Amino acid sequence: MHSLARLGGAQELLRWVSGRAGGWAGLLDGDGTVLRGAARTPDPTCAAALALAAEGARELTALGARSFALDKGPDTALLFPLDGPTDAPAPILAVVARRPLPDGLAALLADVAMPLSMCWAAETVERKRRRVDLAESRGREAVLHLLMTGQLSIAHQVAGALKPTLPDPARVYVVECPPGRRDEVARVCAGVSGGRSWIVRCPVYARHLILVVPAGPDGTEPQLGPDIAAAVAECVVGVSEDVPLCDTATGYRQAFHALAVARGLPGRHARFGSAPEPALVVGAAGARWADALLAPLLTHLPRRSQDPGSQELAATLASWLAFSTHATQHLKIHRNTLAARLRLIGELLGLDLGRVADQAALDLALRIRATPAPAHRRAPGPAEATPHPAAAGSLDGILRRPAVREWAAQELEPLASAGVTAEATLRAWLRCETQLGPTAAALGISVPGARKRLTRLEAVLQRSLLRTPSARYDLWLAFRALEAGPGPEHE
Repeated sequence: MHSLARLGGAQELLRWVSGRAGGWAGLLDGDGTVLRGAARTPDPTCAAALALAAEGARELTALGARSFALDKGPDTALLFPLDGPTDAPAPILAVVARRPLPDGLAALLADVAMPLSMCWAAETVERKRRRVDLAESRGREAVLHLLMTGQLSIAHQVAGALKPTLPDPARVYVVECPPGRRDEVARVCAGVSGGRSWIVRCPVYARHLILVVPAGPDGTEPQLGPDIAAAVAECVVGVSEDVPLCDTATGYRQAFHALAVARGLPGRHARFGSAPEPALVVGAAGARWADALLAPLLTHLPRRSQDPGSQELAATLASWLAFSTHATQHLKIHRNTLAARLRLIGELLGLDLGRVADQAALDLALRIRATPAPAHRRAPGPAEATPHPAAAGSLDGILRRPAVREWAAQELEPLASAGVTAEATLRAWLRCETQLGPTAAALGISVPGARKRLTRLEAVLQRSLLRTPSARYDLWLAFRALEAGPGPEHE
């Protein structure tokens, strides 16, 4: 019995007891609800056995007895309450068997009660620990979501009960773990970082951990990525640049792109290559354009109280643009709910969310609004809170700005050394709405061949293309900016 308790716990003990009794064995609470049950062989009369055990459990509880036997038809139920903590009712061990009962069955049940009580108590503690771990994991996930959406003050309030404190400035790490070892890698990351990392289990990718780490007094933590990769075989680490805590979403995108590069490196870690953020180079004109584009969404008032409001719709759009269909996991909503919200967003904005062009415009607009306002961008007054689209300019007008064209040239510069095939592949992929099948047909190659070309381009561009968050929006904007031609210097 003690060997079974160590190896299989309460369930294995019940299975063994049911075999010795030649019937059914289980644990029930005081009102007859079955908590655990086992039968050595399939029994067509199992329903009758469960009913008899439940009736006996209720009788024993009403009498307050230390043991109870109940006969009904050809069956007998033997019941013993297990020992347990005083602050919680202990379960009742019940065995239902045909008469005549095996010799010594009552003594056997009295003997098994103690190891079974210990197993149940240990499993109860483990269940409570898992609930606590799940609650903490969900709390950390909620804090990360608040950071991603720029709600810094609320994030600090929620994070106050957890450790460590949120760092500012920070560096974001995305750690890809071996299958089934994410909890183990989380413990390794906590140890390697000296307990200073804010560690979150990614709600979208089951093998990813997200670390928000203090940038340090000199702005560098050069050994953390290599140390994590070295500590766990098959672990891959992507690292962002140092970012203010309010730019956690930017840091996450950078770390995710670095992860795509790290997969192809022997050391299995990479830091994001320096590149400007397009939202930082559009200027005040870009800010006015973003406000005008998103105005129908941000001013939307739901018709019913249970319908999503403007803030929830904006968060849904941002999540979908970042994670595509995985947004259901990120937002914890059903796919039908996501589809309905996206239809409403498309109707409000008058855009086709199936087109990469419209997706890129919305992604840029959301990033502009999430970027802290520069000194030259004053807050709009009440009369100009929602600028007219015509007065705010067009996307092409914004992309013609010299600073934006300079950003675009820098974004596409790595393609110059990759040959004409690389650029042709990328343009075809964007022209085909980033769908692999049409892209392969347009290039006259197989789908695996198109996937291989794009995978090689990830290493060239040092950006993720095939997995979300993808660099497809930045690449579409960069190509568009260079195709639109230069604009006036004063724009």
